[in-house]
Amino acid sequence: MSASAHASGPPSKLLMLLEGRALHELGAFAAALPMLSMTPRGDGHPVLVLPGLVASDVSTRPLRSFLKSKGYAVSGWRQGRNLGLRPGVQQSMVDLVEEMNDSHGRKISLVGWSLGGLYARQLAKMMPDRVRSVITLGSPFAGSPKSTNAWRVYEMASGRRADEEEQNFGGALSEPPPVPTTAIFSRTDGICAWQGCKEKTSSFSESIEVESSHCGMGHHPAAVYAVADRLAQPEGQWQPFDRSGWRSFVFPDPHR
Repeated sequence: MSASAHASGPPSKLLMLLEGRALHELGAFAAALPMLSMTPRGDGHPVLVLPGLVASDVSTRPLRSFLKSKGYAVSGWRQGRNLGLRPGVQQSMVDLVEEMNDSHGRKISLVGWSLGGLYARQLAKMMPDRVRSVITLGSPFAGSPKSTNAWRVYEMASGRRADEEEQNFGGALSEPPPVPTTAIFSRTDGICAWQGCKEKTSSFSESIEVESSHCGMGHHPAAVYAVADRLAQPEGQWQPFDRSGWRSFVFPDPHR
């Protein structure tokens, strides 16, 4: 884990206040649908979308509906509100990955928003033979558990300490899964310190920066475009995200 990730505290109160723009980002998503429809069509493989803390499948409905329109076999996590790793949650996710993989006869992609992205990474580490790729949206896997403005909410919702690790759930959070992995993050995230949401760059892992709130990242047009672009890659032919041309005006350089 990088020193900057260790050192970063939670986002400022100003950034927290700016989380209200998530509603405007939902409106921007609706307005951008004609443009987003030009993203490559998928190959029909299954995609599991996992919601963030205290959110449910309702929060991921816009993203899931869009991905379904691109030809993917999409599912929500089917467990109501995400209140942390309460008893049975981990096993239910494992069972769902196995069910989707078996029923479609193909590896599945995991897309996780915030806490859901932490689950996605750990599931891929446990079941790499069933997982095709992982995409996280504002997920704080590389920083201190308290480098977010949501750690107290997590402790109240889950009944667990924020820094309590589940040893039987995929190992160290900061280690990337052994499958193609993309971390989408925003420097203006008002909930999670962005430094902890960046992935280590390797031959099959990357970070993509968007200018988004945390609560709106799952339906922010740029983030949705990036998700669709990453999912559309042929299996076994993963390449890093291409920021050339017009994309350089929409997606900042994550390494600047």
